Amino acid sequence: MRGAEGYVYQGSPGGPAGFEAKMPTYTVRGTFYARRGYWQRFSKQHDAATPEIAREWALSEIGGCHSVKRSAVRIESIVESAPS
Repeated sequence: MRGAEGYVYQGSPGGPAGFEAKMPTYTVRGTFYARRGYWQRFSKQHDAATPEIAREWALSEIGGCHSVKRSAVRIESIVESAPS
């Protein structure tokens, strides 16, 4: 990718050239209260630096896609997944 002055960027922004940081993948499992009046199970995978960030991402994802408040989401487990 070329920058404004013609420089070629290699690697992630803010990191050294040619360097790519690998973050662990976390699987977040739980239930949320669906519009139809029952608890729907879910399982989401996300690359995150910490389990707390993966939890916040899952709450945001469920809330945004299904219009569910955070208080209607129950997180059962957050487990680091094996690298694939």
